[in-house]
Amino acid sequence: MKLIPVLAGLLATLVASTAFAKADCTAHPKAEWMKEADAKAKIEAQGYTIKKFKVDGQCYEIYGKNKDGKKVEIYFDTKTLDVVKSEVEK
Repeated sequence: MKLIPVLAGLLATLVASTAFAKADCTAHPKAEWMKEADAKAKIEAQGYTIKKFKVDGQCYEIYGKNKDGKKVEIYFDTKTLDVVKSEVEK
């Protein structure tokens, strides 16, 4: 019977970690968003290699590597390209 509390704890942990996974980007009208091609070019000019680029809610999100070769997941503001959230492999 100890299995149920353990499973409930694991589920709660999974839900909590999923809730913190997204970034809270400012909502801008689509007409004000930086063009995806321009955003990619600017990000690459900063030394990142982009493996995957996507729109996640109100953010641009990349998966790739930084100039040190470490894996990154970064969320950018769609208008200013400011970094909203960044996770770098240790």
